Amino acid sequence: MASRTDMSPKLSAEDCAANLAQRFAATRRLSLDLVATLSDADASAQSMPDASPAKWHLAHTTWFFETFVLRDHVPGYHLFDARYPFLFNSYYDAEGPRHARPQRGLLTRPSLDEVRIWRAHVDTAVQSALPDLPRAALALVTLGLHHEQQHQELLLTDLKHLFAQNPLGPAVWEKSAIQCEVAPFSAPSPSAGEAGAIRWAKGAEGVVSVGHASPDFAFDCELPQFSALLTPHALASRPVTNGEWQQFIADGGYHTPSLWLSDGWAWVQGEDVNAPAYWREGRHFTLSGWQDIDPAAPVTHISFFEADAFASWAGARLPTEIEWEAAAATLDPASGDQLDAAGPVQPAAVPADGDTDLQQMFGSVWEWTGSAYRPYPGFRPAPGAVGEYNGKFMSGQFVLRGGSVATPRGHCRASYRNFFYPHQRWQFTGVRLAKDL
Repeated sequence: MASRTDMSPKLSAEDCAANLAQRFAATRRLSLDLVATLSDADASAQSMPDASPAKWHLAHTTWFFETFVLRDHVPGYHLFDARYPFLFNSYYDAEGPRHARPQRGLLTRPSLDEVRIWRAHVDTAVQSALPDLPRAALALVTLGLHHEQQHQELLLTDLKHLFAQNPLGPAVWEKSAIQCEVAPFSAPSPSAGEAGAIRWAKGAEGVVSVGHASPDFAFDCELPQFSALLTPHALASRPVTNGEWQQFIADGGYHTPSLWLSDGWAWVQGEDVNAPAYWREGRHFTLSGWQDIDPAAPVTHISFFEADAFASWAGARLPTEIEWEAAAATLDPASGDQLDAAGPVQPAAVPADGDTDLQQMFGSVWEWTGSAYRPYPGFRPAPGAVGEYNGKFMSGQFVLRGGSVATPRGHCRASYRNFFYPHQRWQFTGVRLAKDL
């Protein structure tokens, strides 16, 4: 994973290390809390090639710290198990061959408990090394924490897909079973009715700055900052809701080819798609099991193809990522429904009367934009293996913005660029409409 790796100039190296020690402990603890009630079988299964077992996420993030921090920057450190890099490298070609992604579910060994033991070993080594690590290594620890937060979200969405395949419809967490120092993760109660009507907020016009500008952490794909021109437009005050999506379905949205991009229509026909993922007869599957669909909550688990078709049906379009970023620049990225020690794990209803022109820009659901995931002008990946994280995936994918209920609180920012292929929808993906003025 490449990044802007400079630390704040206002902090000494010692202050950075002390701060990182606290953040390291909290981030690593949350990952364990998320799997606290899983059996070894739960944590080892893989439901599709795009997903990974929970155990693999725990192991891969540990491999990252052991490889790029301990192996490369702590003299005398020896790998916990020399076989593990082959098993738990993801796609870093510079680090050599690796176990095939679609076969991660075949890794019944090491067990979940053995992975926990490895994590504890690496955690102790990193914490012991932090006070003496050079500045470049401290930057890699920071990078590793943001990397782990990404995998916490992936872990949750992969678990949701896995548990949805079980005819029993089990909840991932039982409230009485969580044995950790946090409140149980749980879904919000359904709302009493529909969300308020969409309002239109006029967007920024003229030349705007795009990309990360502060000295704080950012991934390399958010850099460098550049100027862009925006023409008159408006953004919807809130994301599209389940109730509005039900109207789209009732109006034949999935059976009207004129609404769809050519590739999208081929996908709908080939996959027999007629509703968002996890919907079934007025109910949908959540991390808390099967629940009634809340018409006032943001629709989620939709593909880019579906988002674009809905926008066409609604007489609107998808926002560009630059329009979205300009609108979110002054909003609090830590606000909204995001993942913390007590959840949430399911998007809550959109407030009927919000106190801002733009509601739920951060949290709830990742919002598809109409922008292809491509490099900014002047983009340069970092040297070495960590430079493989973003740049080599800038092909055939679309940008999403804003975070979701599964995004760890504090991880997001206005310049943050998520990206997926247009057919993918197992993540918490939704849509906010835009229109030209």
